[in-house]
Amino acid sequence: MKRIGQTFKYLLLSSLLFISSCKTVPLTGRNQLSLIPSSTMLSLSTSQYRDFIKSHPLSRDKKATAMVKRVGRRIQHAVEKFMRANGLQSELKDYHWKFNLVKSNEANAWAVPGGKVVVYTGILKYTKNEQGLAVVLGHEIAHAIAHHGEERASQQLARSAGGLALSAVLKNKSASSKKLWLTAYGVGTQFGVMLPFSRSHESEADHLGLIFMSMAGYDPHAATKFWQDFSNKGGKSVPEFFSTHPSNQTRINDLISWIPEAMKYYSKG
Repeated sequence: MKRIGQTFKYLLLSSLLFISSCKTVPLTGRNQLSLIPSSTMLSLSTSQYRDFIKSHPLSRDKKATAMVKRVGRRIQHAVEKFMRANGLQSELKDYHWKFNLVKSNEANAWAVPGGKVVVYTGILKYTKNEQGLAVVLGHEIAHAIAHHGEERASQQLARSAGGLALSAVLKNKSASSKKLWLTAYGVGTQFGVMLPFSRSHESEADHLGLIFMSMAGYDPHAATKFWQDFSNKGGKSVPEFFSTHPSNQTRINDLISWIPEAMKYYSKG
């Protein structure tokens, strides 16, 4: 009886967390789980960013560095305009934007809450120009604006709570049975919840990023060209179901469908 009560407590706690801890993603309107305060994510992100910058050399290419900062500032101003227009400007009150180009052969870029953005020199051979870079920066900044990192961490917490509940139910089962059920639970949540949400995050970042780059004065059609070029040079693709990203063709098709909407925001300025 005591074990049942403990299990019920875990399940009730998990349910309450899901019901009471939700946010809405700008533009898409999707509800997302949010168990971790934004202030906590902001503090952690800022600390991780500082540690990264201390341990990774900045590029000495003045022209490329200036381009990253220039495109970044334009995307920043577009984001600020978008958030004001949607009554969400308070979410940027603790943002102190910084744009850095680090020397690395890796084709990557990322942004964290607080406006800290890092571009690796390795991705510039794919972006080629400001338009391509705007695609990447719009996408990465959108991840931060949409609280995707916060949501992923919240999902992990919720998943852990579910695991505790299942462990309580299986307390008197044999070791082999318990291992089997816990393994099944882990696989089920990983492929049924964690990865689909990751693909959802990527699609949302594509959608929001397309709007941000358009508002910044970059032609949204550049997004489809960038992803087409990137996919052609990116090597063998991972099947979409097992990937944290949409398939290349899915991504391109989605971008094409969003371009008419993005063009409403586009101005060469």
